[in-house]
Amino acid sequence: MDVAAELPFEQVDPLAVAPALRELQSRAAVHRVRTAVGDEAWLVTGHAQVRRLLDDDRLGRAHREPETAARTGESALFGGPMGNFDTEHTDHARMRSLLQPHFAPKHLRGLRPRVRALTNELLDQMAGQRDSADLHTALAVPLPVLVICELLGVPYEDRDQFRAWTADAANIRDRDRSERGLGELFGYGRQLVTRKRQKPGDDVISRLCATEGVSDDEAAALSMALLFAGHETTLVQIGLGALMLLTTPDQWRALVDDPSSVGSAVEEVLRVTGKGGGGIPRYARTDLDIDGVVVRAGDLVLLDNGAANHDPAVFADPDRVDTTRAAGQHLTFGRGARYCIGAPLARIELQEVFTQLASRFPALRLATDVAELRIRRDVLTGGLTNLPVRW
Repeated sequence: MDVAAELPFEQVDPLAVAPALRELQSRAAVHRVRTAVGDEAWLVTGHAQVRRLLDDDRLGRAHREPETAARTGESALFGGPMGNFDTEHTDHARMRSLLQPHFAPKHLRGLRPRVRALTNELLDQMAGQRDSADLHTALAVPLPVLVICELLGVPYEDRDQFRAWTADAANIRDRDRSERGLGELFGYGRQLVTRKRQKPGDDVISRLCATEGVSDDEAAALSMALLFAGHETTLVQIGLGALMLLTTPDQWRALVDDPSSVGSAVEEVLRVTGKGGGGIPRYARTDLDIDGVVVRAGDLVLLDNGAANHDPAVFADPDRVDTTRAAGQHLTFGRGARYCIGAPLARIELQEVFTQLASRFPALRLATDVAELRIRRDVLTGGLTNLPVRW
């Protein structure tokens, strides 16, 4: 089935599953589709199937013949295969073993007061703008950048440059631009590693450099992967989460009236806005059966966690925003061996953002029609380009 034109690669409504995808989901959990660049793939939309396959080692990011593999787009990061097919599982386990200690929930809980203080400072600045501001530029962009810079030991004054490189690297339409951005970002990482080896600090990059057996290239690659993932995805969710709450006034009012409900509100934000941009790409390492569909070794499989997060078999009335919902089964952060290492940090940031917004700006509302808002379509992470608000 060729449904590339209908799939949500160019989704208009950022807070609901596209009608074409909902129709597919109602018929079956696995579908033969074409990606945005015309390659064939299997799209998996059912929650049970996506949940199981996210932690299935018969799927991976590497491909035995990467030059012939199907692609989702032109991004050098996620457009096609990544890694060495023969050593993928070992390499991934090593990466997690190096990074996990720095992102353990117990370790990150100590960071919460600093996240709270940074959020408060940014909202102080926003409050000084009389009765309106762009929440995207005032809060959604700077907060995750400030946090990840402090955690990694990256100079905040370099933010404009490395954000431009991460945006280029994530470009899904221009392969050359994506490769250049990735190269610039890695070169920047090498510079940081050189500095940290000469003058270490109390930060993740310095600790990686001090880890026995970690080369400069490995430290740079891991650090820049954290820099990218540590701010881009969180800033997108802050913006879309605020939009979700402000376009459902009863849910915003419920949070204002009961700030202690922020935990469940954040999980609903993650569920509703947690989309996979057409599906998390995996390649079949061997022949396998998915709900009666035979998938051959080398085939591209797209695990659509966005569709899974809106599966009516798991979430009643899934397109309705309900901050009291038990939304903990969402798959926004993945599952199992590839569960997002930064999930605890993202939760801390989102909880602090929406707690303080609700307490300090209870009358917060959109300052423009939703139809006037713009979503980025050229980068992997998507997200709003602006979010005008009043209070």
